[in-house]
Formats: sequence, C-alpha cells, structure tokens
Amino acid sequence: MSMNRSPKLRPTPWDALVVLAVLALTIAVGWRFWRAPADSAPTLAVVSVDGEEIERLPLSDAERTYTSRGYTLHAVFSSDGVRVTEADCPTQDCVRTGEIRRAGESIVCLPARIVITLTGSPPDYDVIAG
Repeated sequence: MSMNRSPKLRPTPWDALVVLAVLALTIAVGWRFWRAPADSAPTLAVVSVDGEEIERLPLSDAERTYTSRGYTLHAVFSSDGVRVTEADCPTQDCVRTGEIRRAGESIVCLPARIVITLTGSPPDYDVIAG
C-alpha cells in the first residue's frame, strides 16, 4: 500500500490580503474602544430612595447623610469616587462595597432602599462578551 504525499502548501497573495484585512479590522475596533470619547459627559452621582431620584451630585468633595426606613447612611463624595463610610443597617453591604469610580457602578443598601449610582461618561469595559 503506497501513501500519497500531501501537497506542499505555500502562502498566496490572497492569504496576505486576508491577514491584512483582519489586522486592519482589529486596529479599527481597538481604536474605537480605547480612545477617549470627545463628547463625554462629566460623571455624576445619582442618589435614589425607594426608586425615586432625590439628588444628583458632581464628583467633588462633599459628605452627605441619607435616612430611609429607619436606617442612616453616611456617604463621602470625592473626585476619586463615592463610598459609604458608615451605615446602621444590619448587613453593612453598602459599606463593604467600597469606593465606586466608574459610570455604571452602584452602591446599594437594601434595608434602607438607597441606591447611589455613577452616571455620565460611558463605562470603561473590563470585558466585552458577545
């Protein structure tokens, strides 16, 4: 029984064209996601209680205290982000969340039904799956 030898495969000009097209597409998509948006809005902190927006603050040095349903939260707003430093709710999840810095992130206190969300410029994506 004789074995046929496989043909020698060599790159053709079409192969180079496909590689260049994929490289150009990769650069274009990367440029879209990594460049700074020209018309980005400033990041704002939106505070909601029971689903109703009660306050909209720019990220600057400020401290606020919010009370709802018998619970009190102490929030610190700075140019770096927002964090809840003290709360008298039983689970302390809002305090353990730490500081939020990017648009789309939130701090939630379920017992008090207080939500602090950052809005404004588009979020920086960690991963894009699709």
